[in-house]
Formats: sequence, structure tokens, C-alpha cells
Amino acid sequence: MSDTTERRREFGAYFAGLRRHSGRSQRQFAAVLCAVSGAQSITRNEVSRWERGERIPDVWLPTFAQVLGVPLRELEQAAAYARGDAQATLPGVAATLADLLPDGDSLEPLATPCGRRIGTTTVDSLAARVHGLRLADDVLSGGDLIAPAFRELRAAVRLYRESEHSEETGRGLLVQIGELGQIAGWIASDAGRGEDAEHAYRLGLSAARQAGDAPLVAQLAGSLAYHLTNTGREREGLELAKAAVSEAGPDAPATTRALFLDRVAWAHTRAGEAQPALRALGEAHAALDATDGPPAPTWAYWVNREELEVMDARVFTELRRPLRAVPLLQDVLGRYDATHAREVALYRSWLAVALADANEPEQAAEEARRVIDTSGDLSSERTAERARTVLHRLKDYEDVPEAREVLADYGHMLLA
Repeated sequence: MSDTTERRREFGAYFAGLRRHSGRSQRQFAAVLCAVSGAQSITRNEVSRWERGERIPDVWLPTFAQVLGVPLRELEQAAAYARGDAQATLPGVAATLADLLPDGDSLEPLATPCGRRIGTTTVDSLAARVHGLRLADDVLSGGDLIAPAFRELRAAVRLYRESEHSEETGRGLLVQIGELGQIAGWIASDAGRGEDAEHAYRLGLSAARQAGDAPLVAQLAGSLAYHLTNTGREREGLELAKAAVSEAGPDAPATTRALFLDRVAWAHTRAGEAQPALRALGEAHAALDATDGPPAPTWAYWVNREELEVMDARVFTELRRPLRAVPLLQDVLGRYDATHAREVALYRSWLAVALADANEPEQAAEEARRVIDTSGDLSSERTAERARTVLHRLKDYEDVPEAREVLADYGHMLLA
């Protein structure tokens, strides 16, 4: 990706954040702009193009400033940055992980600690904030959370390096740094910041290993494997996913073992290995059925039968087995928490593709429209990429009126 393209994409993400902060959807924002300016030419699709960085809305900046309550100078600075002005910076852009962490070994304590002595109360407080960040990720997207996630990670590393603490407290801090590395990596990946995601996962791995927390090591290794699998490094992802299962061992909590096996199934699927993928799915369900073993860690709160069924359906869709995928996804979506908008959009995207594969283009087009309408209001690169995947699949049905209408309305997204 060229520097100019990256700058324009970052401008789009910045502008989308301002619009979401105002509490308006893309369609509502377009309507307000038309009302304030007296123009009738601004549509939801035009707002979407601005937010993807395809166009820089110079002529509209004064109206944006009025509607969003943002200083015009700030918007002009952002537009200059998007055009490639070397002197301009993007207001409020999240720093990279490399900018946030110290040089050298990030987890090496200072020879002479310069901070106060801390105990388990501080660790408990940090753990509560880490879990709060996980819960926020259930209802918000990567672009909304990346800055606070990185701030928490930086603060936790500084606390570990600079404070005085016992060995037990130090281990507790390392565990929380490991958990922060995992959620920060997930958030960065969702925001389209792949390099930062990988660095965060690796930092978390280092912390978890030092803490001797095998399930957390496996969680971080599996998370990184999932990231690699989804970014064109399928063989690396598969080997790392398998290593995560081995790291956790057969005595790991049932929910965590099921999660790690699900990631193996997905990695096999992406590598084009159908039978190993289906075996891993079966092993994941068997693991979740286990009633003995240690209790699940807090970070595995979301792993349940419903989530395993979603992965089953994703694998079936990828393997072009829509008759198995469609009923699973329809059932899950009928029960899923609607406040988890990103996940709902992602699951609908798989349903749209599965319906297309089942030669049901009218229903696929209906689901595609729902996916795109939802993903336009999310700061998630995952949902944006899935929306493009669905549109590509609909191109096989351009002779069907419903599919043709969706492509006419949203086909410009394929040019991004």
C-alpha cells in the first residue's frame, strides 16, 4: 500500500470517528449535510467514500465543521495530511505500538525502580480495566478502541518496569500485560493495523511466558495464528494454531481447549484442508462437552456452544457446503445479541455467501444489504473486508434483479 493510499485511509478512519461520535449513521449524516448546506447531492454512498478515503471532501469541510462541532482548522489539517502534505499530521491518530513502548526489552524491569511499591490491589484494579476493555470490544469496533487499548498496554508495561513489587505481584502484572497484549492485538487487527496487532500479540506472549501461564500463552499464540491465517500467511497460522493446542495441553480448561481447536479448524480450512478441518471441529465440540478439569479463565467468558456453531458454519461456507452452513447461521442469528453489531454483520456476511452458494441469490442480496448497511457504521476493517467479499460473490448473479440492485448501490466499494 502506498504512503498516499495509507494516509487517505487514515483520514477516512478519522472522519468516520468524528461522524460516529456525533451519534449519526452515515445516512443520517448525509441528510444533515444536505439540510445545512441546501444541497441535495450528498448520499450515504458519498459519506461511505469519504470514510474509506476514496475522496477528500475539501469543499464540504466548512459544513462538516458546523455539523460536527469541530474546528475548521483541524479538518483542513486532516485533509492536508490525506493529500500528502509532509508537514501535516492527522489530529488524534493513534500512535503505533512501537511509539508507545520503551526501547530494548519492553519487559525488563529497571535496575533501580523509580515508582511506588504496589501490591495485589493494583493488580486487581488493572485486571478489572482489562476485562472492561474486553467487554467494550463486544459492542464497539477496533477503530473506536485502539487508542485506549494501547494506552492501557503502555501504562501496564511502565507499571511493571518502574514500580517496586513482590514476585507474586510481578507475576500478576505480567499476566495482565499478556491479557492486554491479546485484546490490544485483536483490536488493532479489527482496526486494520496488522503490524501493530502482531507486535501486541508477541509482547503479550513474552509476558505470559514469563508469568508461566500456559493457557494464556496458548490464547496469545492462537490469536496470533488466527491473525496470520486471515492475512495470507496460512501455513504459519496453521503451525502456530497447532502449537497453541500443544502448549495448552490436554488438561487445559474445556472452553479454552475448544477455542484453540476451533482456530486449528479455521487454519486448516484456509489452507484448503477439508478433512483435518472437520476433525478439528469435532474435537472442539468434544472438548467443550468435558465436565472435569480446571475452571475457565475470565478471558474465555464468551466461548460457548453458539460460538462453536458459528465457526462450524464459517468452515462449511468456506468449504462450499451451504446446506450445512445456512441453517446453522440462521439459527444462531435468530438468538444472537443484536447489540454486538460487528459480530452480527460478520455472521450475516457468511450467511450471504452461503446463500449465494446455495443458488439463492435473492436472499443473498437481502443479507448483503444488511451487512453493508451495518458495516458502514462500524470502524472495523473486518466487516469492511467481509462486505467486499459478499459483493464479489454477488457478481456471479448480476442477471438477478435483487443482486443487480445491491451491486448498483454498493459496487463502488469494490474499487477501494
